[in-house]
Amino acid sequence: MQQIPVSLWTLVAGIVVTALSVWIGHNHTLLPEQASLQAPLVDGFFNIMFTIAIALFLVVEGTILVFLVKYRRRRGDDTDGLPVEGNVPLEIFWTAIPSVIVIGLGIYSVDVFNQMGGFEPGNHPHSPAHVASGSAIAATLNNTAESKTAPSIGIGARNSQSKPADLVVNVTGMQFAWIFEYPNSGVTTGELHVPIGADVQLNLSAQDVIHAFWVPQFRLKQDALPGIPTELRFTATKTGTYPVVCAELCGGYHGSMRSQVIVHTPAEYDSWLKESQVAQKPDLHQAVAVNPADLSTSEFLAPHIQHLGVSATTLESIVKGQ
Repeated sequence: MQQIPVSLWTLVAGIVVTALSVWIGHNHTLLPEQASLQAPLVDGFFNIMFTIAIALFLVVEGTILVFLVKYRRRRGDDTDGLPVEGNVPLEIFWTAIPSVIVIGLGIYSVDVFNQMGGFEPGNHPHSPAHVASGSAIAATLNNTAESKTAPSIGIGARNSQSKPADLVVNVTGMQFAWIFEYPNSGVTTGELHVPIGADVQLNLSAQDVIHAFWVPQFRLKQDALPGIPTELRFTATKTGTYPVVCAELCGGYHGSMRSQVIVHTPAEYDSWLKESQVAQKPDLHQAVAVNPADLSTSEFLAPHIQHLGVSATTLESIVKGQ
């Protein structure tokens, strides 16, 4: 029987390994759902790396298994193995291939970072920043902050110098919580609310130690540094509630430093913003202290009923009888 050439076995093995690694690399369930405009870019890069990793794993482990079977020690064979001093072409091959892979992945990763706004201004055609229509976007335009004199670092940091975002939120990290402030709206919350389709700019800072703002579903992570402004820019593409996680070890309760980002429809975001503005308005006591001349006699005396020793009904009667 004619023996099958080694070259043919190698070709068949290469086809099988390539097909299997490509299929696994693009049909895995390792990543959470995509919820931002930037997520597909990151997932595409991850899938390429995972495909290459699967192929290398199959080649290396497959070679080990073949050698374990083919070159195993036979019963009664006490001879020495063949002396092997080296193989220059093979050594060049296994050095050149990994070098090409690493350089290629490096170029690809820079391109992905570039498309996410890491290097390019917002008006570049590769930039994901875009203007969404709707009343919520029109309302959030009032929240757009002025361009900073000192440029920030981070994904989309240069976009703010050429094209303003639809919504700007100042994010402060502290041990062990996130604070979200909406400029010009008077709203401060412990969770991030954004409208779907809006170009959102986060101005990150830290009060104490280094923190990292990470939303797995957005595929975005950016450090918050004490004294150094950083920035993160994204566009949410799916409504829902997603976790915000600190990805830098920041102290004993680092694991509990979590919040959430809630992506609304434009109408829902408008409603939330209005309700939050009403809820965070100064109360009556603060108004009395600020401008008592604008209050009626009853309103002015209402906080002091307890000290006057009269009921609210009695006070109202006295005021009406004047």
